[in-house]
Amino acid sequence: MASGPEAGLLNARAQSIKRVFDIVWASVMTIFALPFALAIALAIVLESGGPVFFAHTRIGKGDRLFGMWKFRSMVVGADAVLAEYLNKSPEHSSEWMRTRKLKQDPRVTRVGRMLRRFSLDELPQLWNVLRGEMSMVGPRPIVEEEIPEYGPAYALYSQVSPGLTGVWQVSGRNDIGYGERSQLDSEYIRGWTVRLDLMLLLKTVRAVIYGHGAY
Repeated sequence: MASGPEAGLLNARAQSIKRVFDIVWASVMTIFALPFALAIALAIVLESGGPVFFAHTRIGKGDRLFGMWKFRSMVVGADAVLAEYLNKSPEHSSEWMRTRKLKQDPRVTRVGRMLRRFSLDELPQLWNVLRGEMSMVGPRPIVEEEIPEYGPAYALYSQVSPGLTGVWQVSGRNDIGYGERSQLDSEYIRGWTVRLDLMLLLKTVRAVIYGHGAY
């Protein structure tokens, strides 16, 4: 694996090549995804009404905050539902504090469970990629509360765009802890190549089909 200040994605030329890669792939995938997106939007409206999309604030390149778009997979008023659930269940409150995820999440709708199972809720992030806020492949998008969990690795993370998919997705997603996540992200950034991105995109298809680590 390459090393040094110019390794992987830590130089302007590599990031320019990756940006072209992102635009081409995101444009093609958006065209193919449109029929599925329309069907998903209809399913969400029929089940629970309310907004079809949901934007969650994440940290992008250079510490810039951006709204990461998803199809809404939770009930309307999800924050209040979560607060009440965690208040009544110390066990699940501990799980939430460790991972910011719940395997049995009371906020998730029936349609939402299906979308999450196959990562279809993330299709709107193609728009984030086209806008340059995300990359097709990259480090796992994180929220501000997760920065301390990344420790020294965050300085590396903040130099690149987070990814719609990445090493974390093909390695178990929600089943791996912060220490391993930050290590995987750091290794990806330092060892990036176009070939690596292509390989990870192919592996993502398999991970999505089998739903490894998805909830």
